[in-house]
Amino acid sequence: MISKLTAVVMVLLMVTVLAACSSDSEDENRELVIMTHDSFNIGEDVIKAFEDANNATVVIQPAGDTGEALVRAILEKGNPSADLFYGIDNTYLGRALDEGIFDTYEPDGLDNVPRQFILDDTNHVTSIDYGYVNLNYDKAALAEAGLDPPQLLEQLTGSDWKGKLVVENPATSSPGLAFLIATVAYFGEEGLYTYLDFWKDMKANDVLVKDGWSDAYYGDFTMYGGDRPLVVSYATSPAAEFFFADPAVSEPPTGNILIDKATFLQIEGIGILKGADSPNLARKFIDFALEIRFQEDFPDKMFVYPVNPDAETPDFFKFAEVPAQPAGLTAEEIGEKREEWIEAWTAVVLR
Repeated sequence: MISKLTAVVMVLLMVTVLAACSSDSEDENRELVIMTHDSFNIGEDVIKAFEDANNATVVIQPAGDTGEALVRAILEKGNPSADLFYGIDNTYLGRALDEGIFDTYEPDGLDNVPRQFILDDTNHVTSIDYGYVNLNYDKAALAEAGLDPPQLLEQLTGSDWKGKLVVENPATSSPGLAFLIATVAYFGEEGLYTYLDFWKDMKANDVLVKDGWSDAYYGDFTMYGGDRPLVVSYATSPAAEFFFADPAVSEPPTGNILIDKATFLQIEGIGILKGADSPNLARKFIDFALEIRFQEDFPDKMFVYPVNPDAETPDFFKFAEVPAQPAGLTAEEIGEKREEWIEAWTAVVLR
């Protein structure tokens, strides 16, 4: 016969389990809001698959570029308007961790991600995709000028390249910041010729600075009617040019300049914001984002690589070259010096 005490304990346990299940069920039926940068692009059918599987509604909340989105997330710390933040990368990870805006979560699928693409060892941010920032060139424009692509960054300070490069402002642009970091890695901060010496010479050589990638690429790059045959962009940009070419082409009209230590491996991830209304759904979405369906959907939309090695990329990614030796600075090193580098660059180039 069950004692009264045992019966009471069993009832309490059942109530606790039912309450937990009810809480999880209510959470799974709630709206899931994902704050993203403006370049986020996932197929509606993929989002719907998650919604159907979890009886949920997903709301995508664009919040500007990565830096702008991070500022918003910090301002909303503890009472976020979103549950997840997608798009935090290794140029801004240190600031996000310092601000303590993320809860920790370690998804099962993380075990399958190659070590080199793990963004955050503390599991506040889960890696989802990666790409490389580097110089792109307009093949026809260089041929017309009788120039071969530069093999060293130092060449860009010479008279042949005067007025031929457009870059993005590292204070307002993610690829602009990535390229600045690459120049720090390439030239160093001390010695006879530092990264700031390079930028002083680039200013004298009429480098053009724009606030964002779109303005630089579609406004000043010769491919789109500008007068600059070199632009800071991505190693996947030639693949994108091939994909979107109309009429079709046999090879991209642009190429990559992959100088050792002068390219930057940019890893993007997703994190659960502290105070999220739907933390259980948020964890499920992170699991989903590492699965094949999600990982194979974005390469031809955002032109970045999936971190899941089992996910396949489109055939035209054969034109998306991988740098042999990207800049070797860690997220921790970047976090410590990022603002100092930006302020020093601004003083040299813009003032």
